[in-house]
Amino acid sequence: MLTANPQVPVRVDGRHVPVTAAIVSYVEEKIAHLHLDHPRIIDAHVVLDVQKYRHFCEILLHCANHLSIEVTDETDDLYSAIDGAIAKLAQRMRKFKGRMMRGHRPRQGQVKHFREEVLELPVSFPESDAEQPTVVRTERYPVKPMHVDEAVLQMEMSNRQFIVFLNANTEKVNILHRRKDGGYGVMEPVFE
Repeated sequence: MLTANPQVPVRVDGRHVPVTAAIVSYVEEKIAHLHLDHPRIIDAHVVLDVQKYRHFCEILLHCANHLSIEVTDETDDLYSAIDGAIAKLAQRMRKFKGRMMRGHRPRQGQVKHFREEVLELPVSFPESDAEQPTVVRTERYPVKPMHVDEAVLQMEMSNRQFIVFLNANTEKVNILHRRKDGGYGVMEPVFE
């Protein structure tokens, strides 16, 4: 359900819970207060879920500078789950704003989109009776030019395991991933 708020478009979806007008207005009011903390919010997507006695609230916030912030909270009450997720969101936004104010670099270059394709097996291979792997989901992923420290900041703001980006220094595609020891690793594909 999309709302008519001209400042920040908020979409509220419910899993196993009906989304009422009161819940939508409560979420819109809470997110409108966030707009003062970070004035460049593009849109917000809120997913509410109820499973037995656990109430979940997941918020995905799209901001300018290609920043996506994801937070989740789980409590025994739906409204307190929304409040907890909003508090986490405000904390992450303040952290991002502080880092951006310390060292802002102007962006160079354009966002490049790579098309992902699934290729079929050649006819010459013998087919076996075993199950063939299936592609569950295909996703288009925009590759944005950014510096490594910006990619690390983007990774800290989300729960993703990796980020594909165009390194602004080398103008090559890099992949930043989380390591098991808590650090980050950068991979740069080399085509021979």
